Amino acid sequence: RDLRMMSKFSVKPVLPLSKSELDSAQKASFKVLTDDKGNVIFGLYDCQTRQNELLYTFEKDLQVFSCSVNSERTLLAASLVQSTKEGKRNELQPGSKCLTLLVEIHPVNNVKVLKAVDSYIWVQFLYPHVESHPLPENHLLLISEEKYIEQFRIHVTQEDGNRVLIKNSGHLPRDRIAEDFVWAQWDMSEQRLYYIDLKKSRSILKCIQFYADESYNLMFEVPLDVSLSNSGFKLVSFGCDYHQDREKLSKHLTLCVFTNRTGSLCVCYSPKCASWEQITYSVFYIHKGHSKTFTTSLENVGSHVTKGITFLNLDYYVAVYLPGHFFHLLNVQHPDLICHSLFLTGNNEMIDTLPHCPLQSLSGSLVLDCCSGKLYRVLLSQSSLLQLLQNTRLDCEKMAALHCALYCGQGTRFLEGQIIQWISENVSACHSFDLIQEFIIASSYWSVYSETSNVDKLLPHSSVLTWNTEIPGITLVTEDIALPFMKVLSFKGYWEKLNSNLEYVKYAKPHFHYNNIVVRREWHNLISEEKTGKRRSTAYVRNILDNAIKLTPLLQEEDSHQRLLMGLMVSELKDHFLRHLQGVEKKKIEQMVLDYISKLLDLICHILETSWRRHNLHSCVLHFNSRGSAAEFAVFHIMTRILEATKSLFLPLPPGFHTLHTILGVQCLPLHNLLHCIDSGVLLLTETAVVRLMKDLDNTEKNEKLKFSIILRLPPLIGQKICRLWDHPMSSNIISRNHVTRLLQNYKKQPRNSMIDKSSFSVEFLPLNYFIEILTDIESSNQALYPFEGDDNVDAEFVEEAALKHTTMLLGL
Repeated sequence: RDLRMMSKFSVKPVLPLSKSELDSAQKASFKVLTDDKGNVIFGLYDCQTRQNELLYTFEKDLQVFSCSVNSERTLLAASLVQSTKEGKRNELQPGSKCLTLLVEIHPVNNVKVLKAVDSYIWVQFLYPHVESHPLPENHLLLISEEKYIEQFRIHVTQEDGNRVLIKNSGHLPRDRIAEDFVWAQWDMSEQRLYYIDLKKSRSILKCIQFYADESYNLMFEVPLDVSLSNSGFKLVSFGCDYHQDREKLSKHLTLCVFTNRTGSLCVCYSPKCASWEQITYSVFYIHKGHSKTFTTSLENVGSHVTKGITFLNLDYYVAVYLPGHFFHLLNVQHPDLICHSLFLTGNNEMIDTLPHCPLQSLSGSLVLDCCSGKLYRVLLSQSSLLQLLQNTRLDCEKMAALHCALYCGQGTRFLEGQIIQWISENVSACHSFDLIQEFIIASSYWSVYSETSNVDKLLPHSSVLTWNTEIPGITLVTEDIALPFMKVLSFKGYWEKLNSNLEYVKYAKPHFHYNNIVVRREWHNLISEEKTGKRRSTAYVRNILDNAIKLTPLLQEEDSHQRLLMGLMVSELKDHFLRHLQGVEKKKIEQMVLDYISKLLDLICHILETSWRRHNLHSCVLHFNSRGSAAEFAVFHIMTRILEATKSLFLPLPPGFHTLHTILGVQCLPLHNLLHCIDSGVLLLTETAVVRLMKDLDNTEKNEKLKFSIILRLPPLIGQKICRLWDHPMSSNIISRNHVTRLLQNYKKQPRNSMIDKSSFSVEFLPLNYFIEILTDIESSNQALYPFEGDDNVDAEFVEEAALKHTTMLLGL
C-alpha cells in the first residue's frame, strides 16, 4: 500500500517492521516518510479506513535505518544514520555512524539513546501472543553489525491515566543472546530468531524461541553444508537495507528459513552467483532429513541480470523465483519425488503475475516489493493451475499441477468437478501414471488431511512410488543431512510437530503409510472359504459386513463381495490409525476412516456420473435390447479404466458398479471379446446382471450361446440359481449334473442286489436304470443331510428325464 493521498510527503519504500508484517495486508501499515523540510515522519496507515495516524516526528535531517514499534504503540525504537544528501552537515555525535533511540510516544515524551556507535544497528520489538492485558515489560532486540544480538528489557508504567513512561530509563537491563554470528533471520509471526555461527568453518544453524511469559529457549542446533565464511554479514526480515548496491544484489547469496503449521523446517540457500549461465540453489528439508540441490541453465540471459533469486514461503509449498526466467514450486510436505513439484520456465502466466524486482518473503505468505514498498499476499491461482493441467504436455507438470490444485481446493466440490470433467474427456492423457488413480488417492488424502496431525504419515498422498523420468530444464542431486539436535525436553505446538517429524525420520522404517496388502490377503481368504463352504466364525464375518453398513451405499444394490471388501478396509484402516494416532479419540478415528472410504467411493461415483451425463445416456441402457452405441462404449471404456485404477490398489467400488459394467460390456463387445474380459477379470459377473440377461434375452441360437457361456463361468452357488431361472434343456442338464455331483461326493459303494425292478423305469436301459436306482437310494437315506434348496423337483427322476433329453438331442432324434 502507498500513501499517495499524503501529497506533501515524499514516499519512500516501506520498512517491513514489527506489526506491519502481520497487519499491513489486513489492518495497518507502519510508515516512515520525510517531509519537504527533511523531517522524519513515523506513522501508521489503516488499510480499512484509509486514514493515517502520526506517531512521531524527528526534526533532524537523518535517514532511518531501522525502526520498530511495540504492540501497544506506546514505544518507538529507531536507528538513524547520516543523510546521504550532499551538503548536509553531520547531525550525529562525532565518531558515530548510527544513532539508536528509544522514544515514548503515548504521548510523545522522553527520548533515550540506546546506542551511538560506529556500526549499523537493527531494532526489533518482540510481540508476545498475549490478548488479556498488556505486559508491564517490553522486550527489544538490538542486532549489531559487529555480530552480536542483545535483548533490552524495558519496564513501563502508566501515569495520569493513559500516559506511558519508561521506568528506570537510565539503566535498562539487557542480555546478550547471540554472538559471533554471520547470518540471522527474524520470524515475526512465530517470534523466533534463527542465526548461524561458524565453528571451525562449519555453519551451525540455531533457533531461539521467545515466549509470552518473557522467557526464551535455544531450541535446536543443526549443521548446514553452506558456504558463509566469505559472505560477510547478512540479515533477513529485519527490514530493507537501502545501503546495499542494487546492482550487486543479484550476485549475493540468499539464505532463509521457512516453517509451517505441519512441523516442517526448510532452509533455502542460493550461493553467490559468478555467472548467470547456470543457477544452483538448494533446499534443506530438515524435517525430512535430506536436501535437494537443483541446477538450471538460463536462456536469453543478455549482458547483465540485476534481479536475484527469491524464495517464497507458501505454506505447503516453497517457491523459488527468478523474475523473467523460472518459477519452481517445491512441495514441502512430500518432497521425495520431483514430479510433485512444479518447474516453469519462460513466458508463463504464473510467472508474469509476480513483480519483476527484488522481493522479500515475510510470514503468512506476505511478500514485500523492495523497490516500490508495496506489500503483497501471494496465493496460488486455482484457475491457472487448472489451465496448466489441461494444456501442458508433460506428465510431470500434470502431476504437480493436479496435486497443487487439490491442495488449493482441499475438497472443494466445484474444483473436483472441473478436474473430473477434464479427466472424463482425457482419461488417456498421461502415460507415466494412472490419472484416475492419482486423482482418487490425492483427493481422498486432502479430504481428511486437516482432521488431525500426522495423517500425512499414515495415508498415501500419491499412487506413484518412484519417478525416474527427468524434469526438462533442471537437474537434481539428493543428499542425506544431519537431523537437528533438540536442546529442550518438552515440546508444544509447532515444536511438538517438528519433533514428531524428526522421530518419524529416525524410526519409521518401513514407512507408516497405509496399504491394502492385509485387506487383499484377508479378502481372498474369505472368498475362498465361501467357495468351499468352510467359512470361519460367522460373528467375525458379520462384524466385517456391519462395518460396510456404516458407509452410505452410493448405488443401491447388494454386492456381497464389495461389501466384504469395504468392511475389511474399514476394519484394517481403523486398526492402522489406532496404532499410530496416540491420544486421538476412538470415535474420531472411526469417523475419519468412514469419511476417507466414503470419499473414495464418492469420487468414483462422481467420475461415472460425469461421464454418464457427458454422453447423455439414459436408464434404457440397463436393458439388453440393442447393440451398444458409441456413447455407451465410451462410458464402458471409462468404467474399465476406473476398474484398472482401483484393482491395482485393491480399493472398493460402489455397489452396482460391476453390474453396470457387465451390462455395458455385453452390449458393446463381441462374444469372444466379452468372454475374454470375463476370463481375465476385467468384467466380474454379478447375480443381478446375469438374472437381467436371462430375463431380457430370448432363446435364439446366438443368445443361447451367450447364456450358456456365461453360466459356465459363474460361481457354483450363483450358477445353480441362474439355471433354475432359464427354462431350457441346457440348464436342466447343468442342474442335473450339479445334483449328481452333490449326491455322489461322499458316496461309498455298498453290496447291492443285481436284480433291478424294470417296471419302475420308463425306459429299459440297464446302465441308466442302475444309476437312477443308486441315486434314489442315496436320496432316501441322506435327505436330512442334503436338503436341496429352492426346488423340490430336482431328484433322481428329474435327472433321468434330463439325461434322456440330452441323449435324444445328441443323437438328433
